[in-house]
Amino acid sequence: MTSTIARPIRARFSAAALRHNHAVARHHAGGARIWSVVKANAYGHGLERAVDALADVADGFALVELEAALALREAGLRQPILMLEGCYAAEELPSFAEGRLTPVLHSLAQVEAFCALALPVRLPVYLKLNTGMNRLGLEAEELTRALAMLSMTASAETVTLMTHLADADGSHGVAWQMERLTAMRAGRSLPLSIANSAALIRFPETRCDWVRPGIMLYGSSPFADQSADDLGLRPVMTLESQLIAVREIAAGERVGYGCLFTAEQPTRIGVVACGYADGYPRHAPTGTPVLVDGYRTRTLGRVSMDKLCVDLSGLPEFDVGAPVTLWGEGLSVDEVARAAGTISYELFCALAERVPVIEAD
Repeated sequence: MTSTIARPIRARFSAAALRHNHAVARHHAGGARIWSVVKANAYGHGLERAVDALADVADGFALVELEAALALREAGLRQPILMLEGCYAAEELPSFAEGRLTPVLHSLAQVEAFCALALPVRLPVYLKLNTGMNRLGLEAEELTRALAMLSMTASAETVTLMTHLADADGSHGVAWQMERLTAMRAGRSLPLSIANSAALIRFPETRCDWVRPGIMLYGSSPFADQSADDLGLRPVMTLESQLIAVREIAAGERVGYGCLFTAEQPTRIGVVACGYADGYPRHAPTGTPVLVDGYRTRTLGRVSMDKLCVDLSGLPEFDVGAPVTLWGEGLSVDEVARAAGTISYELFCALAERVPVIEAD
């Protein structure tokens, strides 16, 4: 039998960290119930893996992909499932009924399609309101019409109102959208779902009946001025690899495509089995933080498809095989994302299929 030695890169998934972060969200939520947001393959962490980890603690799960939601039902998931963008075509609605999925209806066309069908079961319905995000959502006059239509159909079991916050993590805050929401509700006593991760942590007035934490579940901070560690969050994904080569270069020598890094003095560099084809950002510049066997250092030059280079100057005499942490335990993904001019969401979601994922606990 031929033995196969795998390329050393891997992502470690910690179910314990995910459950811990959910408990942090639960603490902030108070009496509100939690939609655990698992769209985009659970932010790149693996949908089935994340749902299994939260199956005994989650009140419900939220995503956008119909096929994924139906697969969860086939696998035996019993909690409510919220479809954050509703249906994309009326032909999907019988599948919503089959899977007992909760649609978020964000346009009158969606409401009309829902009301036009005599579904075999009654479904809970969410109505999304546009309070200033200006992507999806009903306007005030449309809400009145939508509620009137839903009151005439036997397919709607309950109606909950929701909105999405544009800058709960920034300087605009939430007060302006909360004012618009209050005006749109006009005294209606319908249940509400407002809070995302940032609002859940900072704005108690947004917690209401259901909250929708996403990024905080995966151990990333929703704030630029507050770290995940400060918030009591733990990394769920740790991206790891190894040094596959070490070399010395003289002052004036360059590293990598484009010759973007020039050594100012004799420099020891390490080559890591990780590149943009693994999901590491190609645009990460020289200086992006990285750990080599727990020691903090930096990347050098341009990230290539399968490799990147790191500075070993001033570190112990590491050789081929030394472990490297690209982000995760010991190195916040938020710090790596900031250095690369992006956000943790993008790094998580970009994790390539060729990177094996192992259970850490």
